[in-house]
Amino acid sequence: MLEPRPRNFDPNRDGYGPSSSFLLDIAPLVLTAIILMVQFFVFKDFTPHIPLACGILITGLFMKLRGRDWEGMEERFLRVIKIGLPAMIILMGVGMLIGSWIIAGTVPTILYYGFSIFSPSSFLFSVCIICAIISVATGTSWGTVGTVGLAMMGIGVGLGIPAHFTGGAIVSGAFFGDKMSPLSDTTNLTPAAAGVELWDHIRGMLPTTVPAMIVALAIYAWIGMGYGDDSIDLSSIQALQTNLADNYNLSIITLLPALVVIVAAVMKMPAIPTVLSGVVVASLIAFFMQGVGVSDIFNVLQNGFVSETGFEVVDQLLSKGGVMSMTWVITLTIFALAFIGSLEHYGTLKAIMVKINKVVKSRLSLILTTYASVLGVGTLIGDVYTTLVLPGRLLKDKYKEMGYKRTTLTRSIEDSGTLLSPLIPWNMGGSFVAATLGIATLTYAPFAFACWLSPLFGLLWAFTNKFIPREEPSKEGIDSASSVNMDSTVNKAS
Repeated sequence: MLEPRPRNFDPNRDGYGPSSSFLLDIAPLVLTAIILMVQFFVFKDFTPHIPLACGILITGLFMKLRGRDWEGMEERFLRVIKIGLPAMIILMGVGMLIGSWIIAGTVPTILYYGFSIFSPSSFLFSVCIICAIISVATGTSWGTVGTVGLAMMGIGVGLGIPAHFTGGAIVSGAFFGDKMSPLSDTTNLTPAAAGVELWDHIRGMLPTTVPAMIVALAIYAWIGMGYGDDSIDLSSIQALQTNLADNYNLSIITLLPALVVIVAAVMKMPAIPTVLSGVVVASLIAFFMQGVGVSDIFNVLQNGFVSETGFEVVDQLLSKGGVMSMTWVITLTIFALAFIGSLEHYGTLKAIMVKINKVVKSRLSLILTTYASVLGVGTLIGDVYTTLVLPGRLLKDKYKEMGYKRTTLTRSIEDSGTLLSPLIPWNMGGSFVAATLGIATLTYAPFAFACWLSPLFGLLWAFTNKFIPREEPSKEGIDSASSVNMDSTVNKAS
């Protein structure tokens, strides 16, 4: 049962509760999911922006049919969008950071020395490590898969290593970085939606992500031993390293921007100053060490860098960055948050919470419900951003009510959302990886060990009550917390 509403509760402003018809309450969500599936599977277009915009309009129509005003819903979804503004600003800064790290030689240096640890006798191990390093440094799993990952697939074929093993190692490393990098869109959006600080969220993910990665690397090392041969020609790797060395001044100094970001993170500096400090230091190095003019630096920060080395793999990898490169993600984030805010006001989330409250009575059932919610949205809708945001908005107050820190919520969301998205064939992540690497999702999924081991460790900690931090339980009910305390959530997230 929901707690009684406070006396000053105004449904026109604070949203409506569940009605007597659960199907009517969830109808906007179901209809939007159908439109998304048509977009993905019929039109073969994995851009969910317009279906989500349709979902906002559908929710508004249901509001009208039930005699409710659009204005209250609009006010609600604008407040929810505000929650994501810090993440969107960080993403724009990340776009600048990626571009500046490329022209400063930071990313090329990471690539150069990353490939130096590569050896045929430990190919899968090295591939996972390299993809993890690059993904953490750039904050993009898709960019890592589409560049270095694609190159590794070709090298793996030449070494006689089955494509499903190579694909699994690539996905494990790339999505590990996407999950743990402070530059990642998913890593910024997930805590913002649930009202958690970025660095608290990243620290909270360590108990599941690190053990999963260690076990995955051990398995890749064991498998790879059967395929290693020190006599195999590594000319492709050497050619790539030579190209990087010919086009950039590579030294320990070019790693300084990465060091600045790491130190700032350890000092618990806010995310936006951390990112911008990395941009400033990288821009100075680009000017003094790489000979890049001020006008060109500004252009790269705005529009990204276009590599013209003549080496296709290098040019694909290093042609990225800039504020404009983040517009696809930022606009999708706006649509996703607006849609979820609309559902909140309409009463969909409260109706679902009534059902959840009937089964969530313990720590284990709470975390299992989180996993089920994320997997349900991820498999039904297939949009990774809605998958991350919707369960966070749905369950954040339940964690507080039961006395569990929300870092467990955000960790569980990323474990079963970010990491499992490339393992679901019709999810945006799985579709992208399969199309890019040229292998079916279900072929490489069993060998993406780090991706599915992480949620298993999460379940292990849930069963054993390890790494599940507590806090003072909230005495407020879910209904009043969702309706009245929205502004305080916004302030904390902002």
